[in-house]
Amino acid sequence: MSDTMTRPQPRTLVLNPADNIAVALSNLDVGSVTLQGPSIVRRVPKGHKFAIRQIAQGEPILKFGQIIGFAKEAIVPGDWVHEHNCGMGGPDGTLSHDYAFAEGAVPPEMIAVEDRATFEGYRRANGSVGTRNYVGILTSVNCSATVAKFIAEGINRSGVLDDYPEIDGVVPFVHGTGCGMESRGEGFDILKRTQWGYTSNPNLGAAMLVGLGCEVFQIGRMKEMYGITESDTFQTMTIQERGGTRKIIEWGIEQMKEMLPIAARAKRETVDASELTLALQCGGSDGYSGITANPALGYAADILVRNGGTAILSETSEIYGAEHLLTRRAVSREVGEKLISRIHWWEDYTKRNHGEMNNNPSPGNKLGGLTTILEKSLGAAAKGGTTPLTAVYEYAEKITEKGFVFMDTPGFDPVSATGQVAGGANVLAFTTGRGSAYGCKPVPSIKLATNSDMYERMTEDMDINCGDIIDGVSIEDKGREIFDLILKTASGEQTKSEALGYGDNEFVPWQVGATM
Repeated sequence: MSDTMTRPQPRTLVLNPADNIAVALSNLDVGSVTLQGPSIVRRVPKGHKFAIRQIAQGEPILKFGQIIGFAKEAIVPGDWVHEHNCGMGGPDGTLSHDYAFAEGAVPPEMIAVEDRATFEGYRRANGSVGTRNYVGILTSVNCSATVAKFIAEGINRSGVLDDYPEIDGVVPFVHGTGCGMESRGEGFDILKRTQWGYTSNPNLGAAMLVGLGCEVFQIGRMKEMYGITESDTFQTMTIQERGGTRKIIEWGIEQMKEMLPIAARAKRETVDASELTLALQCGGSDGYSGITANPALGYAADILVRNGGTAILSETSEIYGAEHLLTRRAVSREVGEKLISRIHWWEDYTKRNHGEMNNNPSPGNKLGGLTTILEKSLGAAAKGGTTPLTAVYEYAEKITEKGFVFMDTPGFDPVSATGQVAGGANVLAFTTGRGSAYGCKPVPSIKLATNSDMYERMTEDMDINCGDIIDGVSIEDKGREIFDLILKTASGEQTKSEALGYGDNEFVPWQVGATM
């Protein structure tokens, strides 16, 4: 009996009948005979791709039944397909899509109100519902960041929080901007929306905003714009107005001691899942992301939408090339065109900063098997499930529509999630293939591993292993598992990132415009 006949056939996967590549589910050595027929002619790492038929130079390379790039050279069956022979753009250097605005929007089958899933949340005075009960200290400018940290440390070290078990912690949300910027325009508007969005996020039971006094981002101006008045759960002050560092720290600690018993009055009560706003994130993606965790999270997002809730897809630079799949699902042409307008903004943004959209896949993404932004985006968009796209929002804009929505953000996870939280997200689900270390206060972050190898290495960081989808667990069953954990987390069950203490440094507002 020959060695070829006794050697076990390697595990491979074709995702769509139209595909001309397959995915290696284990390392494929030269000479390996694949289920699709071709013998491997160049070693293919686990999670990477190989050609299953001849691909001519300039011909589209198809995965998920969609174009992920074009052959830079002729590719023979069994050859490894990656950066060396797969690139962006067709023979003329371009890639075009038929957006088919709103042509594929199918209303979801909604679950009756009396049958909706429920969780235990904090009902706020304005009717919103939180999944956590933090007290936040925000800063108008980097110059007041140290003071905010000192106030938080003064409370956290004093032991006073032991008297308030309903409060999850006092968190300083500090950043590196607020001055040396224009007092109007995109950059200022983004910071304004982000600051007020965090202050009003339902996962904060009380908040304080501390400034220096002479910065561009004036607290008084923001209060006037939003019609904000100070109360027993919202206070502001500047270092200069109070009389210096020591005095404002003393003031802040005393104000916090007055806020804590008020914030601690919040008690969990049973509410239905329509009160959940789920932020969808992926980071450290790999060749499995679009096969396992992302579609499973998309299934969970569909369940949430059917329960009347909201799911936010973001990371505009990581849906680039898959936007045509979203415009088809838009509830109207207007919603679809708004998404495309943000895509065009990004094309201009990268161009004027001497970059390109295909710069996005990181070295880690490529090592994990992703070749182009088109491939990455097709997998990333799967997090959004299948329900209609009801609205498109700018960064940190308040989410008001129910259902599946999109928020324009960068792909950098802390910046993207900061925008989603500012928009009102009260729970977050984060898929990762390489093993992103991330947490998000005041919003709990559920970490979903795309492959079993990484899950086993980083079990203390990962909440759910989606790698077993490769071994036969269905997308539907995994999606239901994710949704069940979302409900438990929203009810107070601690995530792995919360147990590790993540979230104090992940407030990163998007900085757009010149620093002057």
